[in-house]
Amino acid sequence: MKIAIVGPAFPYKGGGAHHTTELAHRLAAAGHDVVIESWRAQYPSFLYPGQQTISEPEGEPFPGTRRRLDWRRPDGWWRTGRALRSHDLVVLAVLSPVQVPSYLGILGGLGRRTRAVALCHNVLPHERKPYDRPLMKALLRRVGGVLVHTEQQAALARQLTDRPVRAAEMPAHLPTPRVETDRPEGVRRRLLFFGIVRPYKGLDVLLRALAAGPEDVSLTVAGEFWGGLEETRALIAELGLTDRVELRPGYVPAADVPALFAAADALVLPYRSATASQNVWMAYEHGVPVIATRVGGFADQVRDGVDGLICEPDDPGSLADALKRFYAPGEPERLRSGVRPVDHEPVWAAYLEALTGPFTQSS
Repeated sequence: MKIAIVGPAFPYKGGGAHHTTELAHRLAAAGHDVVIESWRAQYPSFLYPGQQTISEPEGEPFPGTRRRLDWRRPDGWWRTGRALRSHDLVVLAVLSPVQVPSYLGILGGLGRRTRAVALCHNVLPHERKPYDRPLMKALLRRVGGVLVHTEQQAALARQLTDRPVRAAEMPAHLPTPRVETDRPEGVRRRLLFFGIVRPYKGLDVLLRALAAGPEDVSLTVAGEFWGGLEETRALIAELGLTDRVELRPGYVPAADVPALFAAADALVLPYRSATASQNVWMAYEHGVPVIATRVGGFADQVRDGVDGLICEPDDPGSLADALKRFYAPGEPERLRSGVRPVDHEPVWAAYLEALTGPFTQSS
């Protein structure tokens, strides 16, 4: 099958770029003729406050990557779609409703004969704006099918379109293979919050739980702040956590990730809401248990009491209780011993089948 994936790839960073690239590699390995149509300018900077690109690839770039799309050139959107008319399948990787105008332009050039699938990382953003829903509705009604990563997201997509919607678990697309890092023996009494800091990820909830939890436990916060850095510092001071919280604002290169996980007893995911996340798989690749809230797919990824703990979302008391349970004598070691890297090959096989197979109304 001749397949084009439209989405971010190196030099763009982050989970979306990793997913697009890994998906292309997997499809090519399965025998398909694959190209990535990526961007030379994806978003205006005011819509993406974080660092957009990196200078060194984090993983193996896909050789069949073209970078012709530009948010400032609508004429290029239509031309790209017209150039893809000979393909059997065009996959639109949807990370944000901001992409919708360009994708509608591509679909306009593509015409009706080429099958197009919207691969939605999130059907709607966690933090929504008034234009998000109408934009996504316009896109999802123009494609031949929609692929999402949870049944909850599938139900949301079906509210916006009568096109076939299919759910498939998102497989791992980690930036680097597992790296063995020397880890000091014993319990570190340190937790890790990792990734972009946005309100829905609940860092404030974690800070309040930390203040109410074991008094000798510290926290490292490593990732880009999309606003709220000064407010976070003020909350840390207000809670008396200045000596216990280390802030490392800014993008974390893949080369620095192993040491962060080696220094932590657990990764904490205090999200208020979630769809699919790679952070659980990343923690397990590094042998680290996970403390997560009962949102999105976390309760399916984390085996409560085996390789991590599950608590309630947006509830500092529930999270504080989880921290106390985690640091009960012998528990950090026991939960760490339960962590196993996951075999993602079957998940990838099912994912590729879901994406490339025919979409029907019963999907």
